[in-house]
Amino acid sequence: MSGVGKSTALAGLAARGFPVVDTDEPGWIEVVDGERLWHPARMIALLDEPRSGPVFVSGTVRNQGRFARRFDAVVLLTAPIEVLLERIRLRSTNDFGKREDERAAIVRDRAEVEPLLERTATHVIDATEPPGAVLDRLVAIAAG
Repeated sequence: MSGVGKSTALAGLAARGFPVVDTDEPGWIEVVDGERLWHPARMIALLDEPRSGPVFVSGTVRNQGRFARRFDAVVLLTAPIEVLLERIRLRSTNDFGKREDERAAIVRDRAEVEPLLERTATHVIDATEPPGAVLDRLVAIAAG
C-alpha cells in the first residue's frame, strides 16, 4: 500500500548490504490494456539469477501471483489507513497521494486490495513499528 514504508524498507535493506529491487522503478513494469504489470521476462531473469543470499523485491501488481511460488517469502507491510495518509501527506520523495482522487484510491486500495494481498502473504508485518524493527523482521524472515 502507498505510504506503508516500502521505499524506506528497501533503502534500509540496501544500506545493510542486501540487493533490492523496487519494481516501481523504470523497466520492471509493462502496461497492458492500461494495467501495470511486472515485465515477465525481466522478473524471470531476476528470479533465475544465481545468488548466494536473498534479494528483496517490492511492488504490487495484478500479475504478481504468477511469480509467487518463485519467492521464498511474500511479506505484506501493513498500517492503519490514518497512518498511511499522514505519511503520504508528509513525504517529499513521491507526489502520489497528494491529490484528493489519489488519496481516495489509497483508501479504496487499503480496504479492497490489502485483504487480497494478506491472503497470499506468508508473513505480515506491522509497519507502524520503528523502521529498524521492520528491517530486523524482514532480515529474519529472509534468513529462514
